[in-house]
Amino acid sequence: MINIRKITALEVIPVRHLVLRIGKPIQTCTFDGDNLPTTVHIGLYKDENLSGVVSLFKANTELFSLKNQFQIRGMAVLKESQKKGFGDLLIQNAEEFCAEEKTDLIWFNARQEATGFYKKMGYKIKGEPFEISGVGEHVVMYKELK
Repeated sequence: MINIRKITALEVIPVRHLVLRIGKPIQTCTFDGDNLPTTVHIGLYKDENLSGVVSLFKANTELFSLKNQFQIRGMAVLKESQKKGFGDLLIQNAEEFCAEEKTDLIWFNARQEATGFYKKMGYKIKGEPFEISGVGEHVVMYKELK
């Protein structure tokens, strides 16, 4: 049984750590803005076990002129739960939330190895690849919701 619901900033930390910050201190899994009232954390539960998370930050980037933007951060699905459509469900849920908020654009920094996943969901790349120190090569990806 799959259940997707809003969760707390504290609840996303273990999944972020196991997927995005392997071998790094758990403190690296807390992001600036995690506890802002405008930030939303979404968890996907399979049989009551948290299997994936995504966070939405109310944040604009100067790369786009559209006014109402959300940034995806900390998108992570546990290794044993990958390739089962859970990432798709999390992104779809995030997009539904953003649509309800009258969001113009969703954007994020995607790891190079994840770009294919996001492209199949309609996201596009903006600009050139760049390095995030200690994390790896990324690109900016986005989708307009109009």
